[in-house]
Amino acid sequence: MSRVEMSPSVMKKGTMIFLAGSALAVSLFAQNLGTVTEHYRETASKLIDASFSDQGGMEKLTYLCDRIGNRLSGSPALEKAVTWAAAQMRADGLSNVVTPRVKVPHWVRGAESASLLEPVNKPLNILGLGGSIATPKRGITAAVVPVSSFEDLDKKGRAVIEGKIVLFNVPYEGYNRTVVYRTAGPSRAARLGAVAALVRSVTPVSLQSPHTGALEYSDGFPKIPAAAVTIEDALLIQRLVDAGNPVVAHLEMEAHMLPDADSANVIGEIPGRERPDEVVVIGGHLDSWDVGAGAQDDGSGCITALEAAHIIRALGLTPRRTLRVVFWTNEENGGAGGAAYREWAGDTVKNHVAAIEMDGGAEKPTGFGLSSSGDLQTMLGHVREIGMLLDRIDAGSIQPGGGGADIAPIMMDGVPGLALRTVGTHYFDWHHSRADTTDKVRIEDLRANIAAMAVMAYVLADMPAPLRQVTSSTR
Repeated sequence: MSRVEMSPSVMKKGTMIFLAGSALAVSLFAQNLGTVTEHYRETASKLIDASFSDQGGMEKLTYLCDRIGNRLSGSPALEKAVTWAAAQMRADGLSNVVTPRVKVPHWVRGAESASLLEPVNKPLNILGLGGSIATPKRGITAAVVPVSSFEDLDKKGRAVIEGKIVLFNVPYEGYNRTVVYRTAGPSRAARLGAVAALVRSVTPVSLQSPHTGALEYSDGFPKIPAAAVTIEDALLIQRLVDAGNPVVAHLEMEAHMLPDADSANVIGEIPGRERPDEVVVIGGHLDSWDVGAGAQDDGSGCITALEAAHIIRALGLTPRRTLRVVFWTNEENGGAGGAAYREWAGDTVKNHVAAIEMDGGAEKPTGFGLSSSGDLQTMLGHVREIGMLLDRIDAGSIQPGGGGADIAPIMMDGVPGLALRTVGTHYFDWHHSRADTTDKVRIEDLRANIAAMAVMAYVLADMPAPLRQVTSSTR
């Protein structure tokens, strides 16, 4: 066949016509947002129907949580989960499966115990806070001073606090308001001479169940051992002190840090059929704390994303853009996975058009939150059109405020971030505790989350105009 040569001027003119036509199509699409809902209604119904009959999601979550178990950064279990996840992505038909290596913190809990010695002799249920140092080998025995706030702590001052164990007995007023006592409390107490810190578990409900989580030591102050106690034990200590009793406790912890360990993010894709360099990311974090099984936090987020992609592919759907599933490592006690993903993506982050992180458990979904450094109101309008496709399962609410810890690094580069929202009725009852096990995830709720993720991810990856305008593409 003969080869027809075109002059540069003709090529330029043709390109301009093509781009103008593409821009007009995008403009018309944007002007008539209702076309999103109407165009994808049938596809969304198929995705929802397939999700609500799905068995694979619960089977995968059960294997991850029951057979591999909890997955703290640096543990053999996390690396077993990385290997399993990569193999599962391949088995589910995802392409370009890779496991880029990530250095992660390696904190080891070790043996730990605590008890009241005066005015009663009673064991305390504790969980050392992630990153805590150990007590001396024979432990710490000291009087306990309960405080109700940082203001209360500062008012008592060094004269009362020095040489004591401080108990932050702060009622739960929502996670974001109360968690600061866990993260910053130990250093605030150490600044006034405390020898250890106990923190009332950051949870609204307790059946003698302590909840762990990371602390953050501040530079310039001594590091002291710190552990979470149950609500019941915190209230007991408070009652004893309020009644005029000196309270003495003994604390022993072997917690310690080891050198950073090797781990990995797990990444797989459904390559886009027209614009493969444009990317929509969905995922959750694969690591968990070293108690329970990390079922709600965040095995459910990982499996929801993976099963959504699996169902999209099983239905023979290939979106315009690449749909990328990411299991991030080390969200719980470091955030190394999210930072490493941003580094791994490099310059291609400019072609990420959206990212969805699920890290709030798999109770009944209500919709999505959205955050963006771009034109948020316009984006909310587009995403609310997609949300209408989820009204059938009462998951169509689209509100400002999305993202997550793992996608925060790419959001700083302008990538719109979404979070799958649920009713959140019991999530913090189980969060970071021994109770975060497979049985806490109802299959009906997991299926609904899979449906919501599948519809939102597919439409974001397929609709003609990207949610975020990208720098370059293969159009």
